[in-house]
Amino acid sequence: MSHDYDVIIIGGGHNGLVAAAYLARSGKSVCLLEAKSELGGATTSVRAFPEFDARVSRYSYLVSLLPDSIIADLGLNFECISRTVSSYTPYQRDGKDLGLYVSRQWDAMTEASFDILDSSGHESAAWQEFYAEIAEFAKRIAPTLLKPLMTRNDLRELIDLPKVWEYMIEKPIGQVITTRFKNDVVRGVVLTDALIGTFASAFEIQANICFLYHLMGNGTGEWKVPKGGMGALVAELERVVVAAGVDINLNQEVTTVQSDADGVNVMTADGQKLRARYVLSNAAPQTLAKLRGTIAPESLDGSQMKINILLKRLPRLKSGVDPALAFAGTFHANESFSQFEQVFTDAKAGIMPEVMPIEMYCHTLTDPSILSSELADLGYHTLTLFGLHTPAALFDGDNEAMRARALEAALLSLNQYLAEPVEDLIVGIEVKSPLDIEKDIGLPRGNIFHRDLHFPFHEEGSAPSWGVETDDPRIFICGAGAIRGGGVSGVPGHNAAMAVLAKD
Repeated sequence: MSHDYDVIIIGGGHNGLVAAAYLARSGKSVCLLEAKSELGGATTSVRAFPEFDARVSRYSYLVSLLPDSIIADLGLNFECISRTVSSYTPYQRDGKDLGLYVSRQWDAMTEASFDILDSSGHESAAWQEFYAEIAEFAKRIAPTLLKPLMTRNDLRELIDLPKVWEYMIEKPIGQVITTRFKNDVVRGVVLTDALIGTFASAFEIQANICFLYHLMGNGTGEWKVPKGGMGALVAELERVVVAAGVDINLNQEVTTVQSDADGVNVMTADGQKLRARYVLSNAAPQTLAKLRGTIAPESLDGSQMKINILLKRLPRLKSGVDPALAFAGTFHANESFSQFEQVFTDAKAGIMPEVMPIEMYCHTLTDPSILSSELADLGYHTLTLFGLHTPAALFDGDNEAMRARALEAALLSLNQYLAEPVEDLIVGIEVKSPLDIEKDIGLPRGNIFHRDLHFPFHEEGSAPSWGVETDDPRIFICGAGAIRGGGVSGVPGHNAAMAVLAKD
């Protein structure tokens, strides 16, 4: 049978675009089918509040895992900006409002902030030692992400950091956190990277995998602000794939994927029938299973609220810290270790938290270009907020009512540490529950990783793999549901393209 294309890619998110670029630049004929009217998926920038000229990164919002080598390979004119502030965490002690400030590079202000929290110096020393170990681990594992998967034993030998391997891979991350750190607030700040997007206790291995993905990007783990918003990345990828000759088809919802010995047939909702030698799916594995008529893999619920806010100015804090410092990095509220564990237990029992663990950052402090010059001059700012441990199951009965309750819990959490109600400063707000995220961009149960994350290796005795294969040799996963697929990375797009090219 003849083929219309060498490769059909289902889904025009950033990973699908990365895969299309690599394949087309290698001489393959590529068709990309996107169900929506625009490309980008979870990496779009939108004018969420039509009356205000501000383009927010509605879903994905920071970049760590996107390798510099992909930007260089594809010639992308895309820049990520470093944040000088890593995080600020307000807390209360003896009736006083204080805060733990952490800069990206350890400095005197960070040292002084730790000394106020713990005058013994233990937490400061433990923090520096722990993150020095993590940094070395990340440096050694990052180069493997764009290569075929190594076995567990081979990767362990390559990294050659037995103590770190033990607590990162073999034992629940909660054990090392509670052993190395004594303060509940500090423990919580460390734990937060193990929970964004993952509904798990600190003492479940799934939290380890999430922690690893948050800290290994580019060998540094640094989370940067995309200049111009996520939409700038999508625009650059679109430019590259168009120049490479990719056939882009918008408003084309795929309904069926059927393979045979010679190729794969793809049918769309408007009756179009296409055929290719290979298919790459940027959709979630659960969605791909539905298209193929196979059994979908099980996965945890998505577990986070996403709230985008436009403020007429930044709010003042009870601690007296400059808001331009507090919100320039990740702002943590009610995210102590014990709070995380209690809220997880409650949420698992179907209880919405009254005071939600939240974290947020202000894109416009680092990159004001997402605002019009008029709004910037007036002092307007955006806040991007994540509410943790809010699994989709909490919203199943009445999504609208529970969304309102969750918003109330999130704002209450923030207001505890503000000198003025944030509601008095809000000029625009949108709230997305996990069910809203599923409806808007097709992430099953609102899971931002598509499905549960996997460690970036394969077990001894299993077949060699790029981490993108399915049970069909002509169908590959090129999205976040691949092994090494979490976050805004382009890694599964690159790896799926390499897996196809290796077949010819």
